[in-house]
Amino acid sequence: MDLERIEREFQRNFTEYGELGASLSVWRDGERVVNLADGWSDKGRQGVWDDETLVPVYSATKGPAASVLLMLLDENGLTPESRVCQVWEEFPNQQASFAELMSHQCGLAALDEVASVFEFDAVIDAIEGQSANWELGSGHGYHPRTFGFLLDKPVRLLAGKSLGEVWRERVADPLGLDFWIGLPEREHYRVATLYPGKADKEELQSGFYKEFNEAGSLVRRAFGSPRGLHGVHEMNTAKAWQSGLPAMGGVATADAMAKFYQACIGRIECFSDDVREWMGSSQVMGDDMVLCTPTHFTCGFQKDPLGGGGDKIRGHYGPFLGAFGHPGAGGSHAFGDPECGVSFAYTMNQMDLAVLPGAKSLNVIRALYSSEWLMGA
Repeated sequence: MDLERIEREFQRNFTEYGELGASLSVWRDGERVVNLADGWSDKGRQGVWDDETLVPVYSATKGPAASVLLMLLDENGLTPESRVCQVWEEFPNQQASFAELMSHQCGLAALDEVASVFEFDAVIDAIEGQSANWELGSGHGYHPRTFGFLLDKPVRLLAGKSLGEVWRERVADPLGLDFWIGLPEREHYRVATLYPGKADKEELQSGFYKEFNEAGSLVRRAFGSPRGLHGVHEMNTAKAWQSGLPAMGGVATADAMAKFYQACIGRIECFSDDVREWMGSSQVMGDDMVLCTPTHFTCGFQKDPLGGGGDKIRGHYGPFLGAFGHPGAGGSHAFGDPECGVSFAYTMNQMDLAVLPGAKSLNVIRALYSSEWLMGA
């Protein structure tokens, strides 16, 4: 099997990109084909990083979380085109569909009312009283933190329990996934320590960081509300791991993330045909008012945006148009590609200062798709 270049690129992350500990997992057609792990779970080199090392994956939680709501919609005779208010009567935009909510179009990215990320009811009250950040139908903008509450509330109304509980019962346990949205205390010993990334001057001059550092900007407000868990050091706490926050609180292995996307592309049985179609079907694409770059969303997942000629303008999800997934801040990344039956995941603990995938995962993805094993001679 011609996978040597993939391993070389993985090891290059340690020698050239300052990686500390990391895992890489690739599955194809229901089978694991790559499972690499190396490095250290902490800078003191007290813990060896292996393929069972858990790490917070930030927004790579969003795809798995979205799958739970899509399953429940399907089971309750609803679709993404159903209005949110059919389930959540107090939802502030009575015209909005679940598809619009799950593709970051509802304009609830930033909250005016201060609420803690750990106080579910207070955040829901703030959402229900929030005037939209933009008019429905006028564009889209990534909801980095509120997104989890926008999923969790209808899940609780439909299932009578939290999204993290439904995830564990309906997806993670049946598939044997070491991916937790609410990590039990017995698993805490396996969690690696995260370390923040540093930005160079060029990155800090980008449109996103200029807006992020501008007091009162939509970008800054979106990444600041609800309040709490703003620093990386806060993500290295039991409180963060146990929180079960569906937008940013997942703790996982790379192998679990890659196996999850095998289910999303139908190589492992879990989701209905309709749910898998909703996962991969485009809902909105264009300039993102929060990320300040073109983005492309399905119901809870990302795809690469397309240019005017229909060509990909980024390669975060490989070369094929059908691939979808979701990255996490700092470098974790995962996706599934239904065209060739492949799923990919990368986790690490030395973060980059970025909200979209960087060189460490993208170089490995390019190596994967250049291999004869995958693409043929």
